[in-house]
Amino acid sequence: MTTLNDAVHWSTELGDGTRIALIQAGKFRSDAGALLGVVPRMMWNGLVADEIDEDHRLQQALNCLLIETSSGRVLVETGIGDRISEKGRQMRRYEGPWILPALEAAGFAPDSIDAIAVSHLHYDHAGGILKSDGSLAFPRAKLIAQRAEWEIALDHNPRLVASYDQPELCLIRDLGLESAADGEVEILPGVSVFATGGHSAGHQGVLVRGRDRTVAFFGDLFMRPWSANPKWITAFDDFPLDSVAAKAELFARATGENWTIVLSHEPLHPVGRLLRDRDRYTYEPLV
Repeated sequence: MTTLNDAVHWSTELGDGTRIALIQAGKFRSDAGALLGVVPRMMWNGLVADEIDEDHRLQQALNCLLIETSSGRVLVETGIGDRISEKGRQMRRYEGPWILPALEAAGFAPDSIDAIAVSHLHYDHAGGILKSDGSLAFPRAKLIAQRAEWEIALDHNPRLVASYDQPELCLIRDLGLESAADGEVEILPGVSVFATGGHSAGHQGVLVRGRDRTVAFFGDLFMRPWSANPKWITAFDDFPLDSVAAKAELFARATGENWTIVLSHEPLHPVGRLLRDRDRYTYEPLV
């Protein structure tokens, strides 16, 4: 295994030669109201008062996972990447190293990655698949996203495709469709993706099972601590009722089996667990 250094935000051993490292591939800002969706501001304002800026935006981390097993390495998420325009960079206040230099700083060579699993194909999750010159950032890696996600990402519905960078996705379409998932798929022994829907038509989660511990990544169904309430979903969710149902089911499993959970966009306390609180849940940070 690679010797980890301070460029890794968090890591843990799961047993049987499996290890996970959390690497943040920069940060950006999103509108606070859009992140909290239909939840009245009076209910959430106190939760974000210390971080909201003058434009009513919150800082969002681009949390990625590097999973090492005896059978290979899986990268979960790729962040925004380096191909974003200067206008887009300024508009979103995007800063920090993108996934390729972030991984290299942590000691991982890009050609050592065997598979990339993205929760969905929105620009802030699939943007780091290509380098600035258009070549593959991870030349050996197969790309795992749900087939349903590819279908909607390249569709023409203006509401559903608003968060996709279609010209960029067209450049990796063949790579993606070659290894597209249909439902639950085991990428490597102990590392699986599973369809959730909700946030997008083909949104998926990632589950890593080791001998001693199970780690779950629910993508943008669980991006920040307040998302522990299954009914609190973002205005970006294309299928909100599906999100509520998926979260309720997944959170019940997570508490019942004591999963460790990594949040997709939490900058300060991205690793924790869920605790049941009557008919809802609370998030308890572990890091």
